[in-house]
This record gives sequence, structure tokens and C-alpha cells, in this order.
Amino acid sequence: MRITMRTNIAMRALMFCAVNQGRIVRKSEIAEACNTSENHLAQVINQLSRLGFLDTLRGRGGGIKLNREPKDISVGNVFRSLEGTLPLAECFTGGENTCPIKNACRLKGTLSRAQEAFYAELDKVNLRDLTQDNDQLCGILMAEA
Repeated sequence: MRITMRTNIAMRALMFCAVNQGRIVRKSEIAEACNTSENHLAQVINQLSRLGFLDTLRGRGGGIKLNREPKDISVGNVFRSLEGTLPLAECFTGGENTCPIKNACRLKGTLSRAQEAFYAELDKVNLRDLTQDNDQLCGILMAEA
């Protein structure tokens, strides 16, 4: 399984907001600290906002902040929200599946179980677990006030 760049950037942005909780952060701060373009980050922030993970505030004092406590943001939920609609393999695409062995293949069931195990492991971790008492991460992501 490979994680999309969108999910990778989303997790970085969420961790940035968690490390800087208690203040509104700017997209430019996240982009710089997370080594990503502001344009790509804007798309990710928009999606995270629509999904209820982030609040975005417009205007001069605007910016971004977590929409809930880090302990209430499950990594598994973030991944499912961003990756869940992407088929793991062609056999998961339904009507678009042109695989000639689809009716005899047992790999789909194995892949499905592996994917569920992957998400089950991510469900055990929340954003607080990734950021709390992680001095090295805080040193990298702590924004200047």
C-alpha cells in the first residue's frame, strides 16, 4: 500500500496544528515547516476543513486551527477520509474491473483483509499520540508566535 501525497501533507498539516494548538496558524507557516507548496497545501486544507478536521478563518487575523482536540482525531479516520475512496487494486473498482481472472482470483479477499488490518492499526493512534511529548517533532514544527 502506498499513501498519497495528499494524505501525507494532510497528516503533516494536522501535526503542525496540534503542535501549535492554542493559536491560529497560517498556511505559509505550515508550507514552510512541512516542505510543501502553498497551492497544494491549500487544496488539502480545504478538504480537511470540509471533513471537519480543521477550522479555517478568513480575514486579516485569519488562518487555520484544529476543529477538535488532538486526542479526538484518529489517524485511521483521517486516512479513511482521504484514501477510502481510492481503490486498492483494479478488482476493487466494480464495473471498471477488466481483470481476466477476477472471477477466480482469491487475492482480492486477501488484499481487503490486509487493508482492514492497516486501518485497524491506524485506528489505535490519535493525533495527540503523534505529537505529545515529541520534543523533536515540536522543535521542527513549532511556529514562531
